[in-house]
Amino acid sequence: MCPLTRAVCGRGRVRAGSTAQYLTGRRIVRRCRSTLSKIWVPTGGIAETESESGHDKLIRAGFLRQSQAGIFQLLPLGLRVQNKIEKLIDKHMESIGASRLSLSTITSEELWKKSDRLDSVAPELFRLKDRKEVSLMLSPTHEEEITTLVANAVQSYKDLPLRLYQITRKYRDEMRPRQGLLRSREFLMKDLYTFDLSSEAAIETYQQVQAAYKAIFDEMKVQILVAEASSGDMGGNHSHEYHLADSTGEDTVAHCNSCEYTANDEVAISKINPQHALDTNAPSSYGLWRGITKDRNTLINAWYPQSDGGNLNVHAVKTLVPELDTSVHDPLPLWEVAVDNPETALVNIVDSRLAPGFGKIHSKLALLPEELQDDFIGPQFATSTATNGDGLNLLALAEGDGCPRCESGTLKISRALELGHTFYLGTRYSKPLEALVSLPEKPSQPIPIQMGCFGIGVSRIFGAVAENRADSRGLNWPRAIAPFEVAVIPSSAVNDEMLAFFDSLVDGGSFDAVLDDRKKAFGWKMKDADITGYPVVVVLGKAWRERGVCEVQCRSLELKQEVAASELPMVLEQLLQKL
Repeated sequence: MCPLTRAVCGRGRVRAGSTAQYLTGRRIVRRCRSTLSKIWVPTGGIAETESESGHDKLIRAGFLRQSQAGIFQLLPLGLRVQNKIEKLIDKHMESIGASRLSLSTITSEELWKKSDRLDSVAPELFRLKDRKEVSLMLSPTHEEEITTLVANAVQSYKDLPLRLYQITRKYRDEMRPRQGLLRSREFLMKDLYTFDLSSEAAIETYQQVQAAYKAIFDEMKVQILVAEASSGDMGGNHSHEYHLADSTGEDTVAHCNSCEYTANDEVAISKINPQHALDTNAPSSYGLWRGITKDRNTLINAWYPQSDGGNLNVHAVKTLVPELDTSVHDPLPLWEVAVDNPETALVNIVDSRLAPGFGKIHSKLALLPEELQDDFIGPQFATSTATNGDGLNLLALAEGDGCPRCESGTLKISRALELGHTFYLGTRYSKPLEALVSLPEKPSQPIPIQMGCFGIGVSRIFGAVAENRADSRGLNWPRAIAPFEVAVIPSSAVNDEMLAFFDSLVDGGSFDAVLDDRKKAFGWKMKDADITGYPVVVVLGKAWRERGVCEVQCRSLELKQEVAASELPMVLEQLLQKL
């Protein structure tokens, strides 16, 4: 990288060389000129494939390379994108008073045992031992480490509120790494951890961070669905996910066309639509799904309306039975073992639309597989009520279902890519890890700190934006995270006049531009600009050489126009504001 240097001003003409030079008072300021001949962009040898994904385009355009399954090397253009995402996040984290730090990648299993989280995430951990046989691992997340750090440093309530964040590499041993940066084993993530004295203050902090997240995605020109979500293994009882709607996404999000209700499919609900043709006295109306709990002591039957092709919402079952083992696809072999235990219970979870008839015909239903009916001697239970007291809806969400929050709205179901997740943790970690503070009225009775955790996937944003905005011609970056905002492409060999023009253009504007001075054919350069995805391309062709007129192209806005060289900085500024 060319450093910013200063030299005493002398007389004579300032020549255009590899470094741009311009006068400031009595000094000449030299700064690095961005030219593609000086940046390593390996684009050759990889042919375009049919139905090429955004990830494939990242590789073909020279942004990254895969070193092994789920692990990628960022090349110079890719690093520029990543750095811009980080810079944007830094800006908005600083706006809410957060301090950046960097925690170690290596953590101990002992610490995760204290939070009682080790066993639940063990299959996804990279685990190792040092020469003293101490069990260590590569951190997939840092709640335990940050809580321990704060517990040892913060003693007084006067030290709160505290907001700390980092942008670091994380590691998860994904069983099936896929979709490039979207599901990898090594990835970059921003974690913000907040520490407040009361739950009310913590929720206020949560709302401030949500506003900062909105500003981040707005500046990227990324349309986000903010969805109510499950806290999962993280703990806590207040959680939101930040999704980019995209057909390639692995997540499903329901959102109302009338109000702001949005939720992921794990917690989304819909208004129960009465099925008038449903005969609750007919066994054929009852769909059945079987499951078992993780301790293998509870057998689950889920009964749902089978008419109109309805499918079961397993998440609704898990809400009632948190210990349900959803990883078991064929529970019958486990049932065969469990029925021999007299303490094994059978629970029938019944959709409220079937409840009126279930009690009358349950003897005609296959509560147990035929081969196990004589073996089961344990207790049986049935319920058709959700945890909030409402009637239980076990049908999976479907397009057009009624919104649970408003009278007129219907739900739209979208595939989506998750880019961020926020959690109000409460005392989930501060209590077991003893992050406590004392209040003046009760100095001998310290209380646990109220915590929040707020993540943004830097690598995920990189991959998701590439995937979502790519078209048949190539990548298509928004201004905020593009490797360069403007690419200047001469149609002929670069000379001193072109270099001087480029320098004056960059010096006169606040945009990030690069000059394609490579010794390649003009057509090749234009195709390369397309696959790279620069927001704006400026062509210095025959009109520029003869009349001082440039051609400005913007694929996102479907724009191609001629602009006088003298007006180019102003036109570019106006154009980039829209991108």
